[in-house]
Amino acid sequence: MANLLWLQGGACSGNTMSFLNAEEPSVCDLVTDFGINILWHPSLSEEIGSAVTDKIKACINGEIKLDIFVFEGTVINGPDGSGEWNRFGGRPMKDWVNDLADVASYVVAVGDCASWGGIPATAPNPTDSEGLQFLKKRPGGALGTDYRSKAGLPVINIPGCPAHPDWISQILVAIATGRASEITLDDLQRPKTFFTSFTQTGCTRNMHFSYKVAATEFGQRKGCLFYDLGCRGPMTRSSCNRILWNRQASKTRVGMPCLGCTEPEFPFFDLAPGTVFKSQTVMGFPKDLPTGLDKVGYMKLTAAAKQAAPQWAEDDIFTV
Repeated sequence: MANLLWLQGGACSGNTMSFLNAEEPSVCDLVTDFGINILWHPSLSEEIGSAVTDKIKACINGEIKLDIFVFEGTVINGPDGSGEWNRFGGRPMKDWVNDLADVASYVVAVGDCASWGGIPATAPNPTDSEGLQFLKKRPGGALGTDYRSKAGLPVINIPGCPAHPDWISQILVAIATGRASEITLDDLQRPKTFFTSFTQTGCTRNMHFSYKVAATEFGQRKGCLFYDLGCRGPMTRSSCNRILWNRQASKTRVGMPCLGCTEPEFPFFDLAPGTVFKSQTVMGFPKDLPTGLDKVGYMKLTAAAKQAAPQWAEDDIFTV
């Protein structure tokens, strides 16, 4: 039996709503088949008030073993480092987070906000929000760069806005069934099993990407969404086109560009406060290139691909 406690900081509850839609395995499967005991979850549990804080205190003082501490939302430090803008159970949430992280065998950050601050931590960041172990791409966060859980791991980041439900449930199963040693993390502490390949992997529009045939409107049935509509699939690491949402689709499959929501820069890529949004293309050339390409090589590739594009790639591009 693995005890799990889930708290929310500065959050919209979007990751909880996503988690409740998990299918492989489902939330019910976690409890009935994989031995996860949910000590408390803000949307699933009945306890309120002192019944909750008493249970949390029992985890902190060692009366209840805390195997998995899941945190959703940002750690809010404002105003002036006090954390008073996000209070829970009579004290700043940031204090609960630090105490629970000290005793947890594993700490899992669910969603962009918990992973690296997300939208609330975007400059000028009035709430002084940050993730558990990152602020955007900068290591540190609320727990600091040297933090390690009781099991010896840093925070396991499962980013996304929201995170895919099956990413969450499968990582929890790996921990609960004693296979946490099989979880390898990238330099942003994301599980490599979900965040090694680019979102473009498995995209049904890859042939159009190869031939540089672009969709020009949202919802078009064919055409690559990168060139005119700014899809960040070639630069974003996620498995959205391999593990489909609701086992049915992904953004690109319904004609919407990837927004890059599993990357620390989301939603404002390379923009400082006050920067005016510029066109996705400059003189017909994309501002952002797929990882691993330089401008000269990309221009040569583009010219050759457009010359070789078959007629079928350009036929029948219409809005669904």
